[in-house]
Amino acid sequence: MAVSLLRRQVSDLCLGKPALKSLSISSTIGDALLALKRLGENFISIWNCHHHHYNLSAVDRGFKECQCVGKVCMVNIICFLCKEENLSNPATALQTPLSVLIPKSPCLVRHLEPNASLLDAIDLIQEGAQNLVIPLESSSKTSSRKKLVQGTLSNISTLHNNNRQYCWLTQEDIIRYLLNSIGLFCPTAANPINSLDIIDTRNKMALHYDDPASSALPFISRSLEIQASVAIVDSDGKLVGEISPFTLNYCDEDVAAAIATLSAGDLLAYVDCGGPPEDLVQLVKKRLQERNLEQALELVEEYSSGASISTSYSSSSSDDEFGMGRSARWMGYSARVVRRSEAIVCYPWSSLVAVMIQALSRRVSYVWVVDDDGTLAGIVSFAGMMKVFRERSSTMGEGCLN
Repeated sequence: MAVSLLRRQVSDLCLGKPALKSLSISSTIGDALLALKRLGENFISIWNCHHHHYNLSAVDRGFKECQCVGKVCMVNIICFLCKEENLSNPATALQTPLSVLIPKSPCLVRHLEPNASLLDAIDLIQEGAQNLVIPLESSSKTSSRKKLVQGTLSNISTLHNNNRQYCWLTQEDIIRYLLNSIGLFCPTAANPINSLDIIDTRNKMALHYDDPASSALPFISRSLEIQASVAIVDSDGKLVGEISPFTLNYCDEDVAAAIATLSAGDLLAYVDCGGPPEDLVQLVKKRLQERNLEQALELVEEYSSGASISTSYSSSSSDDEFGMGRSARWMGYSARVVRRSEAIVCYPWSSLVAVMIQALSRRVSYVWVVDDDGTLAGIVSFAGMMKVFRERSSTMGEGCLN
């Protein structure tokens, strides 16, 4: 029952999950940008081996072991391009080795064997892991299909160590799995979150509405690391919106120019809908001109005119090979991220199960906690929710979690 649930093997949570698409650490940031756009991925895994040599073992390629060393998303690339030296020459910046985006600490991505327990997975998440890399059972049909993808874009692959494939196991996967069996965890799941000591006030990262959006960059990087967000508050400390890595992941790289030139409040409007308002686009262009950032200006003009993505820094393959050209990306952005700057909130007396449902319904890994008057009080994350189940695992018996 509750005890056996947490002792289930993580492979049970991996059924039907797609194989990881991967890049080598020797790739460039431009390669990663193109891969994210073409494959429609939120993240792409980065490995310490060359996957297009899938027919060779890791040892034959000169590596002791083929390991996932991190992951990269659009937020990583946008934050990198926001630096003044990179914004002045985006094309050159995209030629930078991908390794500069990978944190020195390997804790964000961890490998785990499929026979490990759910408790093992939760323990790694409590240590700071965002994603767990789990081997998938081999399938000749899957391998054939992935080889076709690999042949189309030679530096993208799902194959490792003689055709072995892997998948992500995320915090969302685990929370969804626990929610499906929430009846086993009564009455804890019905308790208010302020009684469970999971409201995080230390990582309550917030900016004033009128602050420069560029001042959010350290917060954005930190929120990506801990899977949270950056709150935008008014002069009374009331929550009015958020700059979310989830939202930025559906933007294009021209958003770096908006972050560098707009206020936090204006940035909310810039990323809030299917495309930025024209008046804000013109404001960004004007400020880029004032700062003599001509190449960044060209980038904004390219996207605002609906031009296709430049591939000068990547392979010569067509953008339409995977049906993920610029127009398709913006269609997805419009459909999936409407009003995404509007923060999802709960109250200190909200129940744990209600907060879990809120987060899962919006596909985010956190919920802001506000007081009666809308004042920001803290944040509750998936990691905090899992902490409740993990801490009480030692007292679990048959039936409910007391």
